[in-house]
Amino acid sequence: MAVLSVAVEAGMEPPDGSGSDMTWIPGGTYTMGGVGPEAREDEFPRHRVRIDGFFIGTHEVTNTEFKKFVDATGYRTVAERAIDWEEIRRQLPPGTPRPSDELLKPGSLVFHSPDRPVSLDDVSAWWTWTAGADWRHPEGPGSTIEGRMDHPVVQVAWEDAVAYCDWVGGRLPYEAEWEFAARGGLEGKAFIWGDAQIDAARANAWTGRFPDLNDATDGHVRTAPVGSYPPNGFGLHDMAGNVWEWCADQYRPDEYRRRVKAGDEDAVVDNPRGPGETVDPRNPHAPVSRVQRGGSFLCHPSYCSSYRPSARMATTPDSAGSHVGFRVVMTPEQMKTRGANDPSKPVESRDEDD
Repeated sequence: MAVLSVAVEAGMEPPDGSGSDMTWIPGGTYTMGGVGPEAREDEFPRHRVRIDGFFIGTHEVTNTEFKKFVDATGYRTVAERAIDWEEIRRQLPPGTPRPSDELLKPGSLVFHSPDRPVSLDDVSAWWTWTAGADWRHPEGPGSTIEGRMDHPVVQVAWEDAVAYCDWVGGRLPYEAEWEFAARGGLEGKAFIWGDAQIDAARANAWTGRFPDLNDATDGHVRTAPVGSYPPNGFGLHDMAGNVWEWCADQYRPDEYRRRVKAGDEDAVVDNPRGPGETVDPRNPHAPVSRVQRGGSFLCHPSYCSSYRPSARMATTPDSAGSHVGFRVVMTPEQMKTRGANDPSKPVESRDEDD
């Protein structure tokens, strides 16, 4: 077993009122960024980061928990709302033709395993826009969350995750917090369990040949009940695999290079919060992307090895998907006032910040 080597600040104890569904992460300093040959350009340079103590969900938000929110507030997720073509058109390159009415119905992206090997360069071979797909019907009409209430909720856009966090009195984690928590005290390791490659006992990821053959060696073709796999060093479950998890930050591929000034590589960055303004050069008309972390049940070494704690994913905030969820963070102050909000108060949809 690897030795814990994150510098944890002395005297940082969880305040009174902590619950079993939230785990206290003591403040500390660690090296953020890519480790190993699978690390990508946007995970560099590695740099020292100091994080204040915070609470984070011991597991991803479940269908049971999200249903309580919806029942209490009447909230409708992005995938359940009618699509406004005029609004979408403003986010697309000029001259983009109007899609068919079928593609403008409420819905979301659903993974469908092809019946034969396909090129890994063509994601349309396994992703399908499905009318009627939403958090209650993750794979579209005819599917249900019945029997999956202890699984992580999926088909939630960034706005939906923020609305839930607001309702419970918390927020989404910043990606520096998320990575610190995911590492569980292990410094300089490629995975949350160390340097050994992933296997079916460690995390819910794709087993077999991606994307056409999943032999379900780990017992799960899609999501797994939260807590099905061993926790990390901080006692957190599913920080690798199961579902991608939304973070608060806007995404920039060069964010780490912007943080670390030339000649000042040894400086410690205090509680980084991501860029204030950014544009994705790959699609400048699209909404600014948000960060996702942790990988999902679709990750496989041949295609998506993003169950690594340093891996970063850029996703537009209006995107959901049958492999996307989130977990909640609370500061000590938020934890003390937890439950003070009126659970019957309706929640309005929220605009993304600049």
